[in-house]
Amino acid sequence: MCGIVGILGSKPVANDLVEALRRLEYRGYDSAGIATVQAGQLARRRAEGKLTNLANRLSDEPLGGLSGIGHTRWATHGKPTEDNAHPHMNDHVSVVHNGIIENFGELRDELIEAGHTFQSETDTETIVHLVTHYMNTGLQPEEAVKAALGRLKGAFALGIIFANHDDLMIAARQGSPLAIGHGDGEMYLGSDAIALAPFTTALTYLGEGDWAAITRNETRIYNREGERVERPKVTSVASALTIDKGNHRHFMHKEIHEQPEVISHTLTNYIDMANHQVDFPELGLDLAAIDRVTLSACGTAYYAGLVAKYWIERYARLPVQIDVASEMRYREAPLPANGLAVFISQSGETADTLATLRYCRDQGQTIASIVNVRTSTIARESDAILPTLAGPEIGVASTKAFTCQLAALACLTLALARARNTISKEEEREIIAALTEVPRHIATMLRSEPHYTDIAYELSKAKDVLYLGRGINFPLAMEGALKLKEISYIHAEGYAAGELKHGPIALIDEKMPVVVVAPKDALFEKTISNMQEVAARGGQMILISDASPDEAGCPLMQHIQTPQAHPFVMPLIQAVPVQLLAYHTAVQMGTDVDQPRNLAKSVTVE
Repeated sequence: MCGIVGILGSKPVANDLVEALRRLEYRGYDSAGIATVQAGQLARRRAEGKLTNLANRLSDEPLGGLSGIGHTRWATHGKPTEDNAHPHMNDHVSVVHNGIIENFGELRDELIEAGHTFQSETDTETIVHLVTHYMNTGLQPEEAVKAALGRLKGAFALGIIFANHDDLMIAARQGSPLAIGHGDGEMYLGSDAIALAPFTTALTYLGEGDWAAITRNETRIYNREGERVERPKVTSVASALTIDKGNHRHFMHKEIHEQPEVISHTLTNYIDMANHQVDFPELGLDLAAIDRVTLSACGTAYYAGLVAKYWIERYARLPVQIDVASEMRYREAPLPANGLAVFISQSGETADTLATLRYCRDQGQTIASIVNVRTSTIARESDAILPTLAGPEIGVASTKAFTCQLAALACLTLALARARNTISKEEEREIIAALTEVPRHIATMLRSEPHYTDIAYELSKAKDVLYLGRGINFPLAMEGALKLKEISYIHAEGYAAGELKHGPIALIDEKMPVVVVAPKDALFEKTISNMQEVAARGGQMILISDASPDEAGCPLMQHIQTPQAHPFVMPLIQAVPVQLLAYHTAVQMGTDVDQPRNLAKSVTVE
């Protein structure tokens, strides 16, 4: 969600701080600000809304200084106002913070009683005054921060600068990611490698509980026990990535169109094309001996896991438990001795997913993660990493990351099935051949995109939309509804088509669009029966299927033709029409497609 940057530079840093923050816009935010050490004094500029507002403020009121910190804030404590925007500061200390300080109320009361005055509603300002409190006792900045960290409870990543200390920046992390960038006589701090890409490719990721004192020529890292430690320096690939929309109107549109390429990259990572078999990485256990697979994720990644549940149970004949991470982390679910726990996250930093991973690890599970960022916390804490090669996904609503997650999970399914002898070599080759054709099928569908404009015009007039699917298409119905809600702000719900008569059918009238995800599979005739129930009540149906409109057996408002393919791969194919429906409806509605209100790309707090 929020973004942190910091620079100890050799020239004025204000403009570079803002440009670094621009590279973090995809994470979602509602205010922004920077602070610098200018002639020994702390100075800052903040603004509500987009970074353009901050840039305009700086144009009118420039900031000097060779060292500084910056932040894009997604509101947690306190409304998204300028007073609550980061950095927070007093005359001595300035702080930027990702995360939540759980005991801030207790600390705030203590500090007010000690004579400190607060200017905001945020938990972050507590850190400013707590560090200042310890400095007032005679401690130097490093020791004051160390003392303050010992009092903080919660998840946080911090960047801290000080008046009269132009060559010092302190970083700390607990539960939220943070990386130090190494330059030539300059040093950097960022919550994401992308933010630092223009400045350096040499990064050091702080470990859980670490804090660091950074100068232009030295970085000292300490663990939570206060012991000096070394963390490896790695080379980031982020600097090679161009983050722009190209000829597309929105990042989301660009990322939808990138799916043929990135799905192909992901499949190639797991499939031996010459021998038509899955070449899966070693997971550290005998796949044939697994008693159960546990899947956990949040949001769109959870729906990818639901698709995988159908695949794994059908083809590998393994029981699968799946739950949203925010629920599973508190259930204290019993887990088998020979269990595989798989966690799915685009960012690899999702707080609830990470907490569930740690629970499963404590229960003796082998941990595998399906992530788009190999250097993320979830990846680093896993026994095996199953990367999705989607590249940076800037749009908040996930598209290419979702289909790449499906591609990786499809290959995991085949690896499990082969190890358990629940699939023949011929069937494996048939499915692999079908997987390799998916990029071509998606490219074909993208050429018919103009068809979606008319459908979106009709959807944009609706207050509510119902999505239906059966079997493995039920998760796609829920994902389609989520996409529409996320970016068009139209209320939508995804239901199992068989549940229609158990309640949702009461909503059907001539004003209710019903999107039906129904490839011509073994359950197609069952879904057709549900569609006829909708038609009898005047519902306006949009059918997404490889079947012809005539096979629906009832009137359709619109029909979206998908290519015919093996039933196993249809979820990857059907994902694209539900993405395009949501995208073009949001464009009709005039919403902020890439950064929808109230949402963040990477949810690093509970």
